[in-house]
Amino acid sequence: MTTGTRKLGRADGRSPLPTPGHLRLLTFNLQVGIQTSAYHHYLTRSWQHLLPHPKRMRRLDMMGEVLSQFDIVGLQEVDGGSFRSGNINQVEYLASRAGFPHHFQQLNRNLGRVAQHSNGLLSRMHPSRIEEHRLPGTLPGRGAIHARYGDDEDALHLFVAHLALSHRARIRQLDYLSEIITPLRHVVVMGDLNCTLEQLHSHSRFCASLPLHPVRPLLSYPSWQPRRALDHILLSDSLVARDVRVLDQLFSDHLPIAVDVLLPSACHKTLSGLLHPDKH
Repeated sequence: MTTGTRKLGRADGRSPLPTPGHLRLLTFNLQVGIQTSAYHHYLTRSWQHLLPHPKRMRRLDMMGEVLSQFDIVGLQEVDGGSFRSGNINQVEYLASRAGFPHHFQQLNRNLGRVAQHSNGLLSRMHPSRIEEHRLPGTLPGRGAIHARYGDDEDALHLFVAHLALSHRARIRQLDYLSEIITPLRHVVVMGDLNCTLEQLHSHSRFCASLPLHPVRPLLSYPSWQPRRALDHILLSDSLVARDVRVLDQLFSDHLPIAVDVLLPSACHKTLSGLLHPDKH
């Protein structure tokens, strides 16, 4: 359950700025760029979790075109640059491809040259602070990124998380996040939480720390025949959700979830000072 901070990456290129008072958010578990459209692909294409695939870069390029439409993107199951990804840091690559000036990679499970299991953050605004949290659980390898935009009580706190499959481990992880979120005012939690909204509602401590905004749950898994809402963008009650939607399949076994967020005036004023247009 250690926390830490690391340097925020910066990508070259010009990028559009967020619409005043609004943020376009997206969360996506991209499954390392593996194309999955049937259950049997988990077996027949499992080798792609360890070995490179010649079409993976083209898939990343197509993902980048979609991600470019948003202001902040949370990524799960990305590779930080290993043999299976052709030694390409997928967070850095997508940031450059989609025109995001700022990016951050959290390495959660380090398998050396074979695989670099990671979470990622792409942002058009420069976060005031980035913290990475190692989430508790039976097995290591789950984490959360905490990006803070602003330094006062009207700062926006955005968490990108990938929770465990195990119910017991997930409860511990939600407990951990609840302690961090409780004193904060404007909060977004997004990611592959591996549970439904009903299961989140049953966790009273987490709901107390982040009163669940009535954001409509969207079926996101499996991508080829969605039956479960496992990917979420959760908002504190100070934020207003507009145009909550699920996007078309982008090769992964999860569908991306997007929402436009209306910010309170004080929070928007804090964020407006963090916009840095690229000067190249």
